[in-house]
Amino acid sequence: MIITKTPFRISFAGGGTDLPEFFEREGYGAVVSVTIDKHVYIAAHPFFEGKFLVKYHENELVDKPEQIKHPLFREALLLLDIKEPLEITSFADIPSRGSGMGSSSSFNVGLLNALHIHQGRHPAPETLAQEAVTIERDRLKEPGGKQDQYAAAFGGLNYMRFNADGSVIVERLLLPAAVLRELEGNLLLFFTGITRESKTVQAQLEKSTTEKKQTRDFLLKMRALADELKEALIERDLSAFGDILHQGWLLKRQLTGAITNKEIDDHYEKARAAGALGGKLLGAGGGGFLLFYVPKERQMAVREALSDLRELPFSFDMQGSHVVHVDGEHSSSSGNGERRRTV
Repeated sequence: MIITKTPFRISFAGGGTDLPEFFEREGYGAVVSVTIDKHVYIAAHPFFEGKFLVKYHENELVDKPEQIKHPLFREALLLLDIKEPLEITSFADIPSRGSGMGSSSSFNVGLLNALHIHQGRHPAPETLAQEAVTIERDRLKEPGGKQDQYAAAFGGLNYMRFNADGSVIVERLLLPAAVLRELEGNLLLFFTGITRESKTVQAQLEKSTTEKKQTRDFLLKMRALADELKEALIERDLSAFGDILHQGWLLKRQLTGAITNKEIDDHYEKARAAGALGGKLLGAGGGGFLLFYVPKERQMAVREALSDLRELPFSFDMQGSHVVHVDGEHSSSSGNGERRRTV
């Protein structure tokens, strides 16, 4: 039995600039994000019956991987040329659809990690991220960027730069423990109760990025905010954090009409009026989780203002996708300790 554990992520700034339609044209994209203690678990085990059994919200029992309907299970098995019959099961701490936390890519990275371990390899984070992008962007032709795959594979608080030549620089932002605790303690997360298929919003954003200069101008400003946030964190200065989130949200909501709606806007304004310095809707938009930066003394007021939403307590998790169980072996990680890597 092999079990992998892969974190979900919260993106603070730069989302949308990780689209190839943007960074290939504008030189680079940039995102600042952190992984949190909400995970997807993948368990893989040889299957005695000589078939492939995959379990998610459905069960599929097939003779060959190419017969599997679930696209990520199917393509991961095919990409790594898995021949031996397997039983594979997934579990998640929060709903895997519509969260805005990169859950599909976390699933994909964790699955690839488990399959590599099954074949006797210990893949590097960049291998997992690149293969996950290959499956989602190249093989399945799904819309979307590259930040989720790299966040899930590397873990931690990172500045990620997506270069026009396809390379990715992952720079770990190393903060003193006290600053990291202050940042973590000033963030509140609420579930809107709205789930959506991010693919629809992503497809609209890709089309708009390709066709409209105004969209690219907005994304250039969002990239600048990611660069600004990186420098502020390096300087250990959190004073502008809330304002950067707010500026990014004001820009993001102008990218396409599908990103927000009146209900989400009302929640956001209530939180701001109660003392939140800034916030954003996680992910592509349209639903999922709202994140706010709130000083400790105003947090009770914000919770009361959003009492009709479910709060999700969380902590930062600095480890990317890793193995938590292998029969007869010690647990191992994907190796996330390097400060800066170009891949």
